[in-house]
Amino acid sequence: MGKNGSGKSTFSKVLVGHPDYEVTGGSLLFKDKNLLDMEPETRSHVGIFMSFQTPVEIPGVSNFDFLLMAFNARRKNQGLPPVEPLEFYSFVTPKVASLNMNPKFLDRNVNEGFSGGEKKRNEILQLAVLQADLAILDEIDSGLDLDALQDVAKAVNRLLTPRNSVLMITHYQRLLDYINPSYVHIMENGRIVKTGDVSLAKLLEREGYRGIYGS
Repeated sequence: MGKNGSGKSTFSKVLVGHPDYEVTGGSLLFKDKNLLDMEPETRSHVGIFMSFQTPVEIPGVSNFDFLLMAFNARRKNQGLPPVEPLEFYSFVTPKVASLNMNPKFLDRNVNEGFSGGEKKRNEILQLAVLQADLAILDEIDSGLDLDALQDVAKAVNRLLTPRNSVLMITHYQRLLDYINPSYVHIMENGRIVKTGDVSLAKLLEREGYRGIYGS
């Protein structure tokens, strides 16, 4: 959490290797490997996923084909054989149902003509399919009505295991009513200035950032 412009989205984009950013020092260690030595697609293959605030549209590519290609790319990196479309359909349809999405959603082009809520659900569907070890969710609650927010939160909760992690960026306490965080970090000027439990977010909701660090 943090004010607009505090560096939250920048931090996330650097983690996944966004080309708009150049890292001039330091390292990013994930599973004992330096992410700075990897291209963005390689970072994805080793288990990092990011949900963007404004997902891009990909005309001419169906959701099903996109998910199948991404899923098989990760399996290849893990030394596993690719799955065939029919097998993958059996794998993906329960995940679609868990997000209260129409199965016909898979036939639509990626994010093309989607509402804001549909795009956010689609991002979580991608996360569910790729089974990432570290998921970075940048304002996944933005633009969601209450029903969609609950569906997305339930899906995220189902994906959490002792072997993976989720880093969420949000401005609002309401998301944390459904996803209980282990830690809440407050960022300011590109640095984490305060860390606590969910009570820190509740304090922020009541008193704003002045209640956090008096500014």
